Amino acid sequence: MYLSIDETAEYLDIPVKQVEKLIQQKRIRAIFDGEQYMIYKEQFNTHLQQVEKYKRLLEEHLSEPIPEDIDVKDED
Repeated sequence: MYLSIDETAEYLDIPVKQVEKLIQQKRIRAIFDGEQYMIYKEQFNTHLQQVEKYKRLLEEHLSEPIPEDIDVKDED
């Protein structure tokens, strides 16, 4: 499925200008059909899956309790 620049911006939740800039930098693959750029939607699946994976890993890391320090001595 191909998306327009506006649809891609909405799908990625970023501004249209940023999508246009990423196309110019060739960081997003796009096809120009004579009127507008068309972006293949499936190229983002791997990236979005990795982002979700790293979010889960970060949440797990942040929710892990801090272990007690074995070097702490009771001064009483």
